[in-house]
Amino acid sequence: MHKTLRVCLSLGWLFVSLVFLPLPIQAGVGVNPASLSFGSVTVNTASSAATVVITNNGGQSVSILQVSSSLPEFIVISPAMPIMLGPHSSASFQVVFQPDAQLTYSGNIILNTGHKGGGAQTISVSGTGTTSSSASSTSSQSYLLSASASSLNFGNTLVGSSTSQAVAMTNTGTASVNLSQVAITGAGFTVSGFTGAVTLAAGQSFSLTVSFAPATVGSATGSLSFVSSATNSPATISLGGNGVQPQISVIPASVSFGNVTVGLTNTQAFTIRNPGTANLSVTQASQIGTGFSFSGLALPLSVPPGGSSAFTISFTPATGSSLSGNLTLVNNTLNSPLVVPLAGTGVSAVAQLTASPASLSFGSITTGISGTQNVTLANTSNSSVSVSQISITNAGFSAAGFALPLTLAAGQSASFSVTFAPTTTGSFSGSVTVTSNATNSPLAISISGSGAAPVNHSVTLNWTPSSSSFAGFNVYRGSLSGGPYTKVNTALIAATSFIDTSVASGQTYYYAATEVDSTGAESVYSTEVIATTP
Repeated sequence: MHKTLRVCLSLGWLFVSLVFLPLPIQAGVGVNPASLSFGSVTVNTASSAATVVITNNGGQSVSILQVSSSLPEFIVISPAMPIMLGPHSSASFQVVFQPDAQLTYSGNIILNTGHKGGGAQTISVSGTGTTSSSASSTSSQSYLLSASASSLNFGNTLVGSSTSQAVAMTNTGTASVNLSQVAITGAGFTVSGFTGAVTLAAGQSFSLTVSFAPATVGSATGSLSFVSSATNSPATISLGGNGVQPQISVIPASVSFGNVTVGLTNTQAFTIRNPGTANLSVTQASQIGTGFSFSGLALPLSVPPGGSSAFTISFTPATGSSLSGNLTLVNNTLNSPLVVPLAGTGVSAVAQLTASPASLSFGSITTGISGTQNVTLANTSNSSVSVSQISITNAGFSAAGFALPLTLAAGQSASFSVTFAPTTTGSFSGSVTVTSNATNSPLAISISGSGAAPVNHSVTLNWTPSSSSFAGFNVYRGSLSGGPYTKVNTALIAATSFIDTSVASGQTYYYAATEVDSTGAESVYSTEVIATTP
């Protein structure tokens, strides 16, 4: 029993004496340790497992296709193949030495990677097989330090804020390990909880806190290293994180509502945009300035990167003066709060109504006939005008066009018609009176016209019969040369002349006559004649 104990102690002492140096096995890939020396191990007895850590230090993924040993005495204990290493990530495997003869063995651990242009990489291994009588009693002890994670990824973290993760180092060997140094690299990464040298007994753990507080937008990488008396020192944990930052812009950045009538409201649409890389959070909105108000802004408001949200600001002046104010938005950006300047001028209400044309002259209209002209009412003021009545002072005139009361907004217009229909001859004059709430009410539009007696027009036609045995004649009239014609007379004309009184002024007519004999037979049309009335 004592002899076996001495052999184990001797093996442990030899294992502690191993020297590990880092060696790159592939561009962007590192291995720790680069060689393994197991010292003296009793024949047909397995040594303590030695851990080898492979780290991908590059920006592209690397795959470990196979890990094998050149000698059967060096046994590889690895996870399932292939091992996929993302950028800045690590993986590990173990090697055990089990000699089957009292010899010194030298071999290689072979790593086949999937990296472009890469080939087989080697880690040299050595050890000596001894009998139990020649081994040291300390050979059974091992010195290993294992991390609770091979990498820490902090994900997206707001610039100016901090996020933390805990990591534990555990002595997974059989003898005490001295942890002498903890070092961290990478912008924004810090470690806390290590105040000096720490001794960890077998199975004991030691916890630290790693924090990431990015100062700029973008990805960051780093590493956390533990220097100890363990055979796998230094143990390294890769670190990663991404600094993100929301941004805020309001379009338009400021607004002037211009002149707005007192008591009326002018509304302007606004858009909040987030051109940043993190969610924008608007938590407070405050409005200052008389007459200004906002709506459509539900708080708290969250806007994703590249997103937007719309709201409105209204201006309702209560007095006729220049006014100013602003909208303040409290948010989670570095330049919070954001202030949107506002301005506007209240103007006193003015009601003014104009008519175009301002007077109407119908000239001479024949009695029994009517003439119509249009009048346009326009609201040329800055407030609404209500038209309540339109009246005419002369019975020969009438108005129509829209129902009353009629309200015209500022700048709006409407038209109505005035008709002159004289029933007697003579001159007529009067006015159209428009009653409203405008300051220039009532608005009068002068009207005039004269009634004229109707003028009778006629066309006298004469012709020579083609024979003396005629019974009568018919007269035909058309509006186009060559017809078609329409018979004018209602009874057969006995004379050789006819007066057509059914003609209008300023028209051209085309006439033809036919001769009817005693049997009722009618001749063809005569030669066409033309008559134009004055």
